[in-house]
Amino acid sequence: MTSSPDALLAQWQADEAAVRARQQQDTGLASRAMLAGKTGLQQMQAMLDGLAPRPPISETLDFVLISVADGEAVFQGRPQFKHYNPLGSVHGGWFATLLDSALGCSVHTTLPVGRGYTTLEFKVNLVRSLSEQVPLVRAIGRVVHRGRQVMTSEAELVGHDGKLYAHASTTCLLFDLP
Repeated sequence: MTSSPDALLAQWQADEAAVRARQQQDTGLASRAMLAGKTGLQQMQAMLDGLAPRPPISETLDFVLISVADGEAVFQGRPQFKHYNPLGSVHGGWFATLLDSALGCSVHTTLPVGRGYTTLEFKVNLVRSLSEQVPLVRAIGRVVHRGRQVMTSEAELVGHDGKLYAHASTTCLLFDLP
């Protein structure tokens, strides 16, 4: 049975409230000591659980990490007037930031202790404009390919009504951390 858009919006709002209640109020960067000995998934879970600070960009652009699993990361954002471009809609960079976060963090969740990654390539397709009339969107990132040196992932930016606003893909280079 499929939920109505209103029921789904209420669930998304409740999910966000629960995450924000657990998270640290201040933004910042996790220290090396805070992350040492943890897998990528454990690091991401620490942020969700409020054991690591949320990144400053999440406050600037009003988005939040909602969930993580092996090879998956979900971010939720609230399109606002402060995100508008001169054309009167949400700037494509806002779309890209949410999608890039979901893409990169889906890769991050797969990393064993001592491994890191960097983005080699990132592509975004904007298929529908966004305005502040859309209350929330989710960027859902999933790993597509896990290699020894290269990983790829894809993400969709969707509304609570099921509309697709954008989709993206990335290729990441994996490496040993110093």
